[in-house]
Amino acid sequence: MITGPRDTVKRARQLRSEMSLPETRLWRALRQRPGGFKFRRQHPAGEYVLDFYCAAVKLAIEVDGMAHDGEAAVKRDEARSRSLRSQHVDTLRVPAKVILDDLEVVVSRIVEVCSDRAEKMKVRQKGYVPLHHPADGPPPRAGEDMA
Repeated sequence: MITGPRDTVKRARQLRSEMSLPETRLWRALRQRPGGFKFRRQHPAGEYVLDFYCAAVKLAIEVDGMAHDGEAAVKRDEARSRSLRSQHVDTLRVPAKVILDDLEVVVSRIVEVCSDRAEKMKVRQKGYVPLHHPADGPPPRAGEDMA
């Protein structure tokens, strides 16, 4: 679980009551747990507050409105994404206009990304990368030739 310092937690609480229209519409859909995934809104993550976060698959969802336009904003967003990636959290950016125009498509895409990440995480956790082929017998002992 990622979290942040006390001032970030306070800012997150404040932002929950000041959500934009696209954030509010998306939250209404995400709180229904589409695809069985639980989402948090305005979740603190270090010095940042994530618009939405799915802890099960370590996915941050950022709603990009006009505040994300411009060169300085793009650099801030890139730094934020790098910081989150260092904590194994991926970021999915969704334009606010798309949320307002076609919410169902946005939610479907979010569920698709979450499902893909869940599958990849399951494979990594269970260690499905075999070191040898079980049908060929055990791996050779140290120092033995394969010939």
